[in-house]
Amino acid sequence: MPWIIAIDAGTTGVRAIASRVTGEGPPEQVAAYREFTQHFPRPGWVEHDPEEIWDVTQQVLSEASELIRRHTGASDPVAAVGMTNQRETLVAWSASTGRPVHPAIVWQDRRTAELCERLTRDGELPRIRRLTGLVLDPYFSATKASWMLSQGGVEADGDLRLGTIDSWLLWKLTGGRVHATDVTNASRTMLFDITTLEWSPELLELFGVPRSSLPEVRPSAGVFGHTAPECVLGAGVPIAGIAGDQQASLFGQACVEPGMAKNTYGTGSFVLMNVGSAPPPVTDALLGTVAWQLPATALPERDHGGNPDATVTHYALEGAIFSTGSAVQWLRDGLGIMETAAELEPLARSVEDNGGVVLVPAFTGLGSPWWDPAARGTIVGITRGTSRAHLARATVEAMVHQSRDVVDAMVSASGRPLSELRVDGGAAVMDLLCQMQADQLGVPVARSHMSETTAMGATYLAGLGCGLFGDVAEVASAWSADATFRPGGDREALDAAHETWLRAVQRSLAWG
Repeated sequence: MPWIIAIDAGTTGVRAIASRVTGEGPPEQVAAYREFTQHFPRPGWVEHDPEEIWDVTQQVLSEASELIRRHTGASDPVAAVGMTNQRETLVAWSASTGRPVHPAIVWQDRRTAELCERLTRDGELPRIRRLTGLVLDPYFSATKASWMLSQGGVEADGDLRLGTIDSWLLWKLTGGRVHATDVTNASRTMLFDITTLEWSPELLELFGVPRSSLPEVRPSAGVFGHTAPECVLGAGVPIAGIAGDQQASLFGQACVEPGMAKNTYGTGSFVLMNVGSAPPPVTDALLGTVAWQLPATALPERDHGGNPDATVTHYALEGAIFSTGSAVQWLRDGLGIMETAAELEPLARSVEDNGGVVLVPAFTGLGSPWWDPAARGTIVGITRGTSRAHLARATVEAMVHQSRDVVDAMVSASGRPLSELRVDGGAAVMDLLCQMQADQLGVPVARSHMSETTAMGATYLAGLGCGLFGDVAEVASAWSADATFRPGGDREALDAAHETWLRAVQRSLAWG
């Protein structure tokens, strides 16, 4: 099998993972990673430099190509590129120059909280929920675009291009020839009707976004375009799969059947449940989103009615938790209680419990199921005996409790009891976290053998998109667990601990 390179353009860095899936055990892989700068120009504002993201992407692609050569002893051809990305972050650039016209506004940014509150008071929330499956929150791209066009000095002319990070990188990879995105990223903008699978004219009008500036929306698997001669990979490599990072992780975790769910513990945590081919029910606690859209030939015949030319869309319920890994970074960089993130688990294990300390890491508000941009980080239960180890353990427990809040809401909304939660992401390496999560949920937690499931989802989509893989059955057969954590502990005590967590959450709400 030839190599597929997955570009994983995350919140803090870009990773290029080259995989050769042989069908016999885990794929051969080489990887390169580089961070880029985080900009915080004002409290609550988070920005990136799109040009720096592109430069870093070029660097990791070059490094991955060199690693392929070293690994194989030859310059094996790259058959396809897949891409996954931080989703709601918005880039504005000039079609004529290919240069950004404003810093990228990151998904964590809260500058549009007042606009969201005003639109909620104006009664717009039910319409937005019905059309997009989302809530009125600064998290999503629409209010960022509205701010850029009204207060950010961006001109809404025919030269303007707007898009999420995948659109920006696709534009650059193809030498400005392709302005497109996939349905998963489009579904996170709050401008996309997830039932008709088109940009919504009424939402474009509401937020003042010109349709001409937005990308073409395509299925998640299929050839979007080919690399330009100036790309470090050379000309003609197909970019054949794109999905937002959490949908890519759901696919990489092989949650291809309705009812299957995963949690990614990254900068934030994201729980997604595949709910099948019908848009999910509207619920205040959760988001409805597009999981992926695939060519019918990649799915069992029962899913496309025997029409191989069709495309099939799967939807997901999603719970978005804004701060998990970033809470660990805060302990390390803000408080200085440890030098590396790897110290968190042994520090948390050094005490038997949290000593009564509960941390609610609402540093940029709270996401699911609370959706309160005015919530702020809160620590309760501190005594003279509180140590840095108690804070470390409370941070791990905050990841667990936030995830339980989301899963409880998801089970209630879908009517589907959860039988297993598949997990990945940086914090999932902690056995303590996985065991606590299984105990709180009361179901097994299966940690993927492949740690980079987001990149693997993009790899599988690209393989389907260019014909290297046959169907989703190959994706499912490639998945295996590194470890499975069975639930235990005293149920009454576990539920009491969760009730204490919920009391602390109430202290954090409506603070800012």
